[in-house]
Amino acid sequence: MPDFKSILETALYVDDMDRATAFYEDVLQLTSLMKSDRLCAYNVNDASVLLLFIRGGTLEPVDTGNGIIPPHDGTGPLHIAFSATHEMLTVWEDHLREKDIEIEGQTTWKRGGRSIYFRDPDGHLLEIASSPGLWPGF
Repeated sequence: MPDFKSILETALYVDDMDRATAFYEDVLQLTSLMKSDRLCAYNVNDASVLLLFIRGGTLEPVDTGNGIIPPHDGTGPLHIAFSATHEMLTVWEDHLREKDIEIEGQTTWKRGGRSIYFRDPDGHLLEIASSPGLWPGF
């Protein structure tokens, strides 16, 4: 059976790209890899890529010139989690409060990790989880 190295990309669908990119760049301090009218790609610690697509803007196949990307889309509030060290989670809490971002919830996990939850401007639930201590091996 083949195995995976990691999840390379995670996608969220947004209603206003300018508003979304301002949040992800200012609040989460992510670095853009590329921007277009259709999407914005962010580097997440050189380990994965967060893609932001305009909601409804990917309902048609895209010809890249080297192949076809099938249509996709998402609706409703989705969830993603970022990983941080135990020490950095406290720094993130302070940073979010300084940016007037409400922390909606907090959880302490049986394995010793802790998570904080907040929303982006499109209502997606974002989590920052300290690791290790959430899942076995994470």
